[in-house]
Amino acid sequence: MTDPAAPRTVARTSGWTPGRVPLDALLRALAPAAAELVVPGPGPVEVAAAVLVDADDLARPDVVPRGPGELWLLAGVPAARAADWLTASPGGSPRPRPAAVLARAGGDAPELVRAARDTGVALVSVHPRARWEQLLATVRDVLDRVPVGADAGPGGPGVDTDLAGLAQTLSTLTRGMVSIEDEHARVLAYSASDDAADELRRLSILGRAGPPVYLERLRAWGVYDRLRRSDAVVEVPADAALGLRRRLAVSMRETVPAVLPGRTARPRQLGTIWVQEGDDVLAADAEAVLRGAAAVAARLITRARDAPTQEAVQIQRLLGARGGSVDVPSLAASLGIPTTGPAVVVGFDAVGPAGPELAGERAAALRLHASGYARESPVTTLGERIYLLLPHAAPVPAVAAWTSGVLGRLRSRPGAGLRAAVAAPVAALADVPLARAEVDRVLDQTTGEEGVTTLADARTSVLLGEVLDLVAGRPELRDPRLDALLDHDARHGGAARVSVEAYLRRFGDVRAAAADLSVHPNTLRYRLRRAEALLGIALDDPDGRLLLELQLAVLRRSRP
Repeated sequence: MTDPAAPRTVARTSGWTPGRVPLDALLRALAPAAAELVVPGPGPVEVAAAVLVDADDLARPDVVPRGPGELWLLAGVPAARAADWLTASPGGSPRPRPAAVLARAGGDAPELVRAARDTGVALVSVHPRARWEQLLATVRDVLDRVPVGADAGPGGPGVDTDLAGLAQTLSTLTRGMVSIEDEHARVLAYSASDDAADELRRLSILGRAGPPVYLERLRAWGVYDRLRRSDAVVEVPADAALGLRRRLAVSMRETVPAVLPGRTARPRQLGTIWVQEGDDVLAADAEAVLRGAAAVAARLITRARDAPTQEAVQIQRLLGARGGSVDVPSLAASLGIPTTGPAVVVGFDAVGPAGPELAGERAAALRLHASGYARESPVTTLGERIYLLLPHAAPVPAVAAWTSGVLGRLRSRPGAGLRAAVAAPVAALADVPLARAEVDRVLDQTTGEEGVTTLADARTSVLLGEVLDLVAGRPELRDPRLDALLDHDARHGGAARVSVEAYLRRFGDVRAAAADLSVHPNTLRYRLRRAEALLGIALDDPDGRLLLELQLAVLRRSRP
């Protein structure tokens, strides 16, 4: 049984519960061709998480919903077995049940229909050709894609609803059937179909992606090449042999900032809008309307991709990155993680060139690796850093060893490696912000070399770095006598500073320091006497040497 997906953002519309999606909105995303509501719930059904369950899972007594609003996808579960599970009352008490289930529940499953009605569980019948992994991906995509604070249209929440509303409006204006696909030909939204929908449209909606045989034909015709090269509307003629109706298509491209004169902007392609002609001829202004829709859709998609998901916001709140009070039990319940037990935070930072986009790519890859290591392991990004929370974590050495193995697999380009810090375990989720602060202390104060470290391993570097930051942030703690030494070097091209630093680095061994500088020991002794006169500090005085070392270390951090 897969772990429940965390409840994600739902637009706050009248009658909706924040953090949940109405079941009817999910059904619109799945399409009537793939799923059909057979038994409605006793009241409005709102979904907070999607769980894939097989027959073996139902045999386990501990497999029960972990929170309200769960939608269970009964993959490979016979209808009779599902009916028995819904109606069973172990120990004489009704077991917790999901809010809704998706099952192969056609007309030959009356027992499952009765069980759903008797227990008040909404039942959705799944098309025999629909693939469970596609259904799960679609449901979680709806739960995950809604941007924080976004307003929903009348059809439901988030970007899918916004795009769905756009698709329906475009369909009305063009008198065609509309599909909006991402850059990988995955269906994001579509308008209602009628009997004139061709095989390509039906299969694309059912599978949530264009069938490979049709995509190859479109590539062979050069359709995708023309869409990639131009913003113009492309016409795809009907093909009787393939059963394809006439189509219009246009690319959606992200908006790019202005560039320097003579430079050409290269906006990324976000996907394609398709309009299939039905029994009615497309409207005369269909091409103009389609170009306008492409611009609107690009803004919607970009806004959704740039906005953090509700899950990301919840994890960031748990990490203490968003301020204010935190209801830890509620956050833990929504994320499906325990509130007690040793939890470990791991932070990842870039080595070499990086950026928020690369951090997002690595976070997505890390999420997969982490789920294989510990199934309940939320991941989020804050700027260019990635944070992983491991509830019920193994001891730190085991986590560090696993993290070290992951670092190499997360390298995505030459010169852009990763380093990581593992915090000491905390006893409860309420202390996770302290663990994140520990991770940040280590990453802030250690050098950018690939590898894994902890505060215990790097305590000298961390504490010294924090002391130097404290001195650097307090102007009154800066010794003005150092200016005389720096000014002398600047005026005379001298080497007083490097001479003092070499002497201090060699703990007062003049011969060793002179060898480092490739000068005669007497030359170094002369420079040191000159430096003492400029500073007014005796280099054989322990307090003076300590103060001077701190001042020079602060200078190196700000001005190497």
